[in-house]
Amino acid sequence: MSPHQTPFFSYGFRPMFLGASLFAILSIVIWILSLRGAADLTLYGDPHLWHMHEMLFGYVSAVLAGFLLTAVPNWTGRAPLAGSLLVGLTGLWVAGRAAMLWGSGWTAAGIEALFLFAVLAITTREVVAGRNWRNLMVVGPVSVFALANLGFHIEAALTGYAEIATRAGFAAITVLLMLIGGRITPAFTRNWLKQQGHAYLPPTFGRFDAISLFISVLALILWIIFPDTLVSAGPLAIAAFLQAVRLGRWGGLRTLPNPILFALHGCFAMIPLGLLMLAAAPVDWAFYAAGLHVIGIAAIGGMTMAVMLRASMGHTGRPLKSDAWMNGALIALALAAGLRAAWSLWGLPVWMLDLSATLWIAAFGVFVLRVGPWLLRPSKPA
Repeated sequence: MSPHQTPFFSYGFRPMFLGASLFAILSIVIWILSLRGAADLTLYGDPHLWHMHEMLFGYVSAVLAGFLLTAVPNWTGRAPLAGSLLVGLTGLWVAGRAAMLWGSGWTAAGIEALFLFAVLAITTREVVAGRNWRNLMVVGPVSVFALANLGFHIEAALTGYAEIATRAGFAAITVLLMLIGGRITPAFTRNWLKQQGHAYLPPTFGRFDAISLFISVLALILWIIFPDTLVSAGPLAIAAFLQAVRLGRWGGLRTLPNPILFALHGCFAMIPLGLLMLAAAPVDWAFYAAGLHVIGIAAIGGMTMAVMLRASMGHTGRPLKSDAWMNGALIALALAAGLRAAWSLWGLPVWMLDLSATLWIAAFGVFVLRVGPWLLRPSKPA
């Protein structure tokens, strides 16, 4: 079968979501083995740099690509990327992961950085060609994310660390979650509550959301430049409050009977919690690491899993209803985030760190076993 005839390469979410979930498992296994001295890989020349990069720019970039390659055709009405072009894009992401595992220096950086710029170019082209100006705002955070990834390699080569670029990458993805998650979560909730006959319906994206987003962006910019200082602490606390108010307006508790939908609310709640921890960093630096992992594992990891699950169900013709296994996977991610944050805050035993990693691996293992077959097979007829 040619790539155009293969279901796996018929839509961007299929290879990207499966690749992201498999890599989520592999990357943590490698990281834990490296910490224990059991893995003998180049790992970009520095296992800590590799871990930071691959969890943020490796895993997240695949999920982001899968989401955009699926959402943008719906926004614009244009044909999705498929066939040989999708094979090439997927191969570019795989090449980047291989370069980070076994390579180092500028060659590895050059190979790895290409993928996000390719995704950015495709997204921008499709949004502009479809004259879908309403969603052009997505291009901004994606551009920052791609530039932060490039900046990571440059900063690491020049200084031996990449703290500024890592913060910029975290900030870009957090803004995307606040933007896209702040649109789809109340929209999906509104539709479901309407079907259930509820009188209360969440407000649509409005002026308050735009102001909250603008203030949060400013706070995150200050955090990139002045981390762990009072200069960014106040704005981060204000941003946390505003995002919590946004979340409170969406009626999340009403979605408890719908675990996939409730997971979007629960994971979004980790954004203001993480921002509040980052704001508390000047009091105790442990809050900095805890805040990053609350946002990284619970907000980014949890919301990306929930979105991948929902999109995979919807686009393969399956009902938007999770089972006990997937509910357990989402709960495992929440527990993994809690344990990792507690480990940073209170210096718990090392086995607690291993347990957090195990819960992350188990969560994505369940995702691969449950959702992976859907991504490989043709969609069910409507």
